[in-house]
Amino acid sequence: MNSSALRRVAVIGAPGRMGRMACALLEAQTDLAVVARVGRGEDLGDALVRSEAELGLDLTVAGAGAAHGERMLELGVRPVIGTSGVSLDENRALDELARERGLGGLVVPNFSLGVWLLQRACEEAARFFPDAEIVEMHGKHKKDKPSGTALDTAERMAAARDAEVEGSVPIHSVRLPGLYSNQEVMFGGLGEVLRLRHETYSMQCFEAGILAALRYASRALGVGRGIGAAFEDLGVR
Repeated sequence: MNSSALRRVAVIGAPGRMGRMACALLEAQTDLAVVARVGRGEDLGDALVRSEAELGLDLTVAGAGAAHGERMLELGVRPVIGTSGVSLDENRALDELARERGLGGLVVPNFSLGVWLLQRACEEAARFFPDAEIVEMHGKHKKDKPSGTALDTAERMAAARDAEVEGSVPIHSVRLPGLYSNQEVMFGGLGEVLRLRHETYSMQCFEAGILAALRYASRALGVGRGIGAAFEDLGVR
């Protein structure tokens, strides 16, 4: 492929586990090129300008995604934010800024195809079962509670019920050695319980979503939320 057709990607949080995985993944692609590996303490704006990045993949720490996304858009870079903690209001603000500048991007609480399918099933079940709770399970080193994935699932279930998000779906967080990243959603009815569960065993489950998100963001208008639009763009229905 002609080098001019390559999409130039800055990976923010490149030294971390997800960042290292993403860099290795992108290096194997013919349409995406890593042009900046940004670590903690580095000036994000300077790195984006120097590298002439077109896309920014944020894999940093919980709570930093909204500010990083805003900085990217200000500099004409399309953000894909895989960092937890971007609220619905912050997402809307990023979307407005992106549309003003003719740019696009995505906020992605979870890059996994399995999680997206789980959430679709939860949205449907939430319409019929008024009582449901989420149990999210991670290793003891995960700092944010509840996880961004669990919050996103609860938000989607509340929207399916046309209910207020706050407190509508209780979330229980488990942090134990030996766990990687699992989520179970339990729906209770008279005489029955429906359990929907997703289990993660390695970061490989995020690879397809990362690639789909970057390719989708490269031509999107506005900053969407979730990996669904990117997977549907690939023909996954």
